[in-house]
Amino acid sequence: MKPALDIVEADITTLDVDAIVNAANETLLGGGGVDGAIHHAAGPDLLAACRALPQVRPGVRCPTGQARITPGFALPARFVIHTVGPVWRGGARGEADLLASCYRQSLRLARGHALRGIAFPAISCGVYGYPVAQAARIALREVTAAATGLERIVLCCFGAATAAAYRAALRDLSGR
Repeated sequence: MKPALDIVEADITTLDVDAIVNAANETLLGGGGVDGAIHHAAGPDLLAACRALPQVRPGVRCPTGQARITPGFALPARFVIHTVGPVWRGGARGEADLLASCYRQSLRLARGHALRGIAFPAISCGVYGYPVAQAARIALREVTAAATGLERIVLCCFGAATAAAYRAALRDLSGR
């Protein structure tokens, strides 16, 4: 069964789903944009949980393209899946593969924890500079291909322009 797929313009920290995805940095210790908003809304226990995750090398708890999971603490979502998207450097340095991996790894964690609903932000589209239209196509391709076992997937866009790009990518993908 295919999950319901929604594209919404909202604050991801307010969504009532099993897990929200955090577009984090490799330290997992908070930052700007959606990462800072999630840490703020979840409260200080989220930072403590992230600090408790093992480092894979000094200062890196989650390498680019991978994902980790923590409780959601004060968020409506029970879990936060942290993933680190690539910084856009023109597209010839494996950015598309790394971004696709963020979605696949996040969905793998969701299935592994028997979650039914997940919300993604526009990973890498903020300060990491990924072109929104390209990122939207990758996001939609990955969530539609790897969403087995989930009931609901939300692509949460911060702003009308991002939401419009995601809706256009969905139309292109579905051939309508």
